[in-house]
Amino acid sequence: MTGYVALVLHAHLPYVRHPEHARSLEERWLFEALWECYLPLLGVLDRLAADRVAAPLTLSVSPPLLAMLRDGLLLRRFEDHLRRLTALAARVEARFAGSGFAPAAALYRARLADAARAWEALGGDVPGALVRHAAAGRIELLTTAATHAYLPGLLPTPASIRAQLRLGRRAFAALTGAPAPRGLWLPECAYAPPLDADLAAAGVRFTVLDAHALTLAAPPAPANAAVPVLSPSGVACFGRDRDSAREVWSRDAGYPGHPAYREFHRDVGLELPERELDGEIGPDGVRLMTGLKLHRVTGPGPDKAPYDPARASAQARVHAAAFVARREAALASIHGAPAPPILVAPYDAELFGHWWLEGPEFLEHALRRLAASERAVPIALGAYLERHPPAAVVEPAASTWGEGGYGAFWTGPSAARLWRHAHHAERAVLDALSRRRDAGGLPGRALDQAIRELLLLQSSDWAFMMSVGEMVPYAEARARAHATRARRLASLAQEPSVAAADVAWLDALCALDPFLAELAGPALRDAFDPWR
Repeated sequence: MTGYVALVLHAHLPYVRHPEHARSLEERWLFEALWECYLPLLGVLDRLAADRVAAPLTLSVSPPLLAMLRDGLLLRRFEDHLRRLTALAARVEARFAGSGFAPAAALYRARLADAARAWEALGGDVPGALVRHAAAGRIELLTTAATHAYLPGLLPTPASIRAQLRLGRRAFAALTGAPAPRGLWLPECAYAPPLDADLAAAGVRFTVLDAHALTLAAPPAPANAAVPVLSPSGVACFGRDRDSAREVWSRDAGYPGHPAYREFHRDVGLELPERELDGEIGPDGVRLMTGLKLHRVTGPGPDKAPYDPARASAQARVHAAAFVARREAALASIHGAPAPPILVAPYDAELFGHWWLEGPEFLEHALRRLAASERAVPIALGAYLERHPPAAVVEPAASTWGEGGYGAFWTGPSAARLWRHAHHAERAVLDALSRRRDAGGLPGRALDQAIRELLLLQSSDWAFMMSVGEMVPYAEARARAHATRARRLASLAQEPSVAAADVAWLDALCALDPFLAELAGPALRDAFDPWR
């Protein structure tokens, strides 16, 4: 054996729930991810299990995503979305019958039918299916901070770092019924040296950092980050393999840009006449992505050829073979490592199926080839540590996997104004917590909801949207709403008496944002306390 390969998927979406809108546009993010990504991923795991293919991977699932996957309203709305999209797919298939777009149109109706059957078979319980695969040893589950907060941005407010870490692990256990994982995905793969002690105190045993966190460590990690190291507090740190990232993520050279693959930006929702879209349009006639896309990448220009599913499927198999062959060659080139080298290849789970339609198929072929390889053995991160505990101790450097490798994407000019609101809201919540920690009744409910609103305000998603320039008004509105609610709730928790209107407002707010309703009282409030 030459070494190991660890495929790591990080599944996360911002917490979005809008019961006040019958068909919220932002809720579609979850619906798209379910039928395009999460259900196909479960299909990959099911087929590998049926064929007795031993190719474990590591999967991080965030508490906001788990909470949405446990929300009855959202699950019912997903089923409605699936029915509407299936009807639209049938109309699209009929419209393009006999044309060059017929194979692509037929593909979507088949994929939606597969999604509906899979959803019915698992009773809509995606978290339960993941836990069953984990119990069978086919995947290793991780979690992340409570609301996927960019943790280096909270360094001025260490109480919130403690709460994000503690509540991330508690939320995972409450929402899955499984023990809190040993490993934790750092949101945005973001690290700063002061986080080390907090991670260890939270019970985190391992995490993944970008490669430059270890190559620039003091002292530099051995074997160019191809083996994990220990932080000063004893947290095992794996480094991301740069070549694996480039082959999949690169805009210029990454696999998803191959001419045979499905073109993401051409969608029937943007191109067909409105009368043919079965109502799949937004307010005031705004055109929406439906997920039904009939063109292939073709080339860099605007002219796109019809998508050929058979050709794309064949290309996914070729790319999977190339991916594994390159990992085998890379492992063979590593010399002098203190333990068998491991190439860690982490990706956003939503890449596979949503942005890259052929991604789940690529993933399945890659896992099957790795399972048959004698030079690049697939392994989960925790299993590697059990076999080869790291010995070298280094202090990793500050880093993220974002553009430029550091934190400008989440703290730079486009998003900097968010942090002032987050820190002001935290002060108000902590002040209420110090005064009314043991409150019950309505003041206790207000205090607990203030904590939940603060956590949602701290989500890295709002800064991300603002930095990429997409959904900026929505991100700003969410940040303002959570900041305002957190401060008002903190004040309400300290009032000697509460008006009937405030009671009604609190009741409505708890129904509107039931995030982490599974945790209340001490389970929420002691998360901010110093480590003991």
